[in-house]
Formats: sequence, structure tokens, C-alpha cells
Amino acid sequence: MDLLLESAALAERLTSVRRRLHAVPEVGLHLPVTQAVLLEQLEGRGLEITTGLGLSSITAVLRGARPGPLVLLRADMDALPVVEKSGETFAPAPGSAHADAMHACGHDLHMAGLLGAVELLTAHREELAGDVLFMFQPGEEGHDGAGRMLEEGVLTAAGRRPDAAYGLHVFSSTFPTGGFAARPGTLMAASAGLEVRVIGAGTHGSMPQRGRDPIPVACEIVTALQTMVTRQFDIFDPVVITVGSFHSGTKRNIVPDDAVFDATVRSFSAAAARAVAEKAVRLCAGIAEAHGLSAEVAFTGEYPVTVNDEAEFAFAALTITDLFGADRFDEMPDPMSGSEDFSRVLQEVPGAYVFLGASTHDDVTTAPTNHSPLAAFDDSVLPDAAALLAELAVRRLARG
Repeated sequence: MDLLLESAALAERLTSVRRRLHAVPEVGLHLPVTQAVLLEQLEGRGLEITTGLGLSSITAVLRGARPGPLVLLRADMDALPVVEKSGETFAPAPGSAHADAMHACGHDLHMAGLLGAVELLTAHREELAGDVLFMFQPGEEGHDGAGRMLEEGVLTAAGRRPDAAYGLHVFSSTFPTGGFAARPGTLMAASAGLEVRVIGAGTHGSMPQRGRDPIPVACEIVTALQTMVTRQFDIFDPVVITVGSFHSGTKRNIVPDDAVFDATVRSFSAAAARAVAEKAVRLCAGIAEAHGLSAEVAFTGEYPVTVNDEAEFAFAALTITDLFGADRFDEMPDPMSGSEDFSRVLQEVPGAYVFLGASTHDDVTTAPTNHSPLAAFDDSVLPDAAALLAELAVRRLARG
């Protein structure tokens, strides 16, 4: 079989379904319109299809003609609460029910690419020694959709656990269009949230000694967190803490009762993730107490580190270079600080996650990034995305 040639013939159809999905973005775990489009595309292909109970997920099992391994292929489905400004003609219509959301992270391409892989693999069902599990997952953008699907039994949907798992992610910048990239081991960071409320006592701004001012204490905590990550963590196993929200007070001559800030926390190993959870909470509470105030501190883990299995990364890299040529693949020297809930699948199943450049700009270093309202993605990469996912499944099944 020549999946690369066959996928090229799907280009127009994949572009059409991608643009249809792009026009109806939905946020979170419940994506009824998106799910309906996907179910329509999957209908009649001889798949064992189940849908989620607590989310709009789709699990589809393709049974090969002969017994063999089970391979999982995944695509995420959800959009972001962003109003699109890309100028694309197929953007959500202004005033529509979808106008306040955008597929700014390329999940519409992920779905279309996996649909292409479904079509390629079902056409070759009689040649497959083993089964393929297709995982269409809502809620990647902060809703832990992968975790929810694991709780609902996605890994046993085919009657046994997968032997390998693969996925890919497109980028509107950073990587050259059509170029693939990945690395063995840690690929993406773990993420967590740090929410802090420093509790003081309000008073008149001209008499701060009569109250307990939470603002300078909260500011001290913010700067101390930056000192902590440079003095208590190895520079070769770093931690990133960024305070993205800080709120306090109503008027310049009033000392407020409290100050509240939220931070995102990124780490690149399980050990660092555990350590920063303990140290950040202790630091926040300790500084507040030292000034005679108190602090309510909540550290909430989100997604674990995304780790590519060494052997499966090598297999994926070889597959990419065989299919597309060595010039189309780069082994990344460092991980990305973004996070991804496919990490939960890779904690359970050996596998690999791969990046694919899909920028519409000549200069990918200045192109709008994923999550930007200006982000735009090139449809031309869809046949290659479909071919890679299908080829990974075919070759992994053939390995036994």
C-alpha cells in the first residue's frame, strides 16, 4: 500500500471537512455540533463506535482481518474562547452561536487528519494484523478531556489495552510548514495552577499602620517566587512560574482587605512538579505570616509531563524520514514549555507525540502563534498528517 499517494487523493475532502469544523468551534467538554460532524464522517465505515457519557468524546475501533497488536491514534476536538481575527473566509460567522470561539490551536486540523487516517486504514482493513483505536477527545484546553476519557474506559474500549499510542499537533508558527519535529523523553512541560489570596485588614490609605496592607505582601510573594525557581531548582530541570492575574483594591486611598493573584506553573520532570507544589505553597504562606497576615494558597495540578517513549520516538522518527525524507524531520534539542493532556495517555501506553508545522506565513518566527486570534493554519499539511498517522499504525501492527 502507498498511503502517501492515497492520502494525496483525499486532500480536497480533508480540507472541506476541516473548514466545516473550523466554522463551528466549541469550547470545553461538551461539543455536540463537532461530535455530530465527526459521527457523520465515521458512519458506514464498519467501526465499533461509542460516545462519551460525561463528555462529547468518540471512540471508534477498527478490527483488522487478523489478530495482532492494538494501536491508539488520537485527535483533540475543542476550540478556545477567542474571537477570530485571522481573516479566513471560513471563520465562524459574526453573530453566530460560534462567533466567540476559535480553533486557534489547530484542533480542527487534528480531527481532519485523523478522519483521513480512518479512511486510509479502513480501506486496507483486510491487510491489517491487529486493531486500531481512534480517540476523538474533547476538552484538551484545560478541561482534562483525556483524563475523563481514561476514566470512562477508552483504553479498554477494544477489549484490551493498546500496545502503542500516537498523536500529532500542528503549529501556526515555530516550525516550517510541512516539517515534523519531536524528541525522545520529555517533550512538553507539566502544568499546574497556583492561586493565592493574601488576607489583610482594610483601612484608610493615609493610615496603613491601622490595618494590614495585603498589596506589598502579595507583591513580595510574586517576586520571591521568581527567586525560588532560580535558587531552589536545578537549571537543567527548570521550573517556570508566571503570574498572569493580580487583583486588589478599588481606590487609591483605601487599603483593601485582600489581594489575589493566579500563576501558571510549568515543570519538566515529575520530581520538579512535586517539589514546586510543596515549596511554592510554603513560600506564599510563610511570607504572609512573616508580615502578620495570612494566605489562602491552592496549588492545583493540571497535566503531567508529556514524555515520548524512547523506542516509540525512534520508530516514529524513522517512519517520518522514510515517508517524507530526512529533511522534513528535526529532532528537538529541548522540550516545549506548553502542556498537553495526551500526556495522560502516554503515562499509560508507550507512544510518541509529534509536531507538524502548518504556518501560512513565509517567516514562521514572526507568524502569529497558536492561541492567537490571528493564528492561521495551512490546509495543505492535512494529507501528510493523515498519511503519517495511518503509516504509524500499519507499521506498528506489522511489528507484532
